[in-house]
Amino acid sequence: MKTTEKIANAKKRIDELERLIKYWNDSEHCNAKIVNFPIKIDNKVS
Repeated sequence: MKTTEKIANAKKRIDELERLIKYWNDSEHCNAKIVNFPIKIDNKVS
């Protein structure tokens, strides 16, 4: 792998980490919403 490829890959990883950090920071400021879904459990014996 050439140096230019390593630099390009590192930039991609940095961009991804920056997006994740922004997402996490935004999610801390939003109110959490809880959705209750009915759960149907069937006991089946074969």
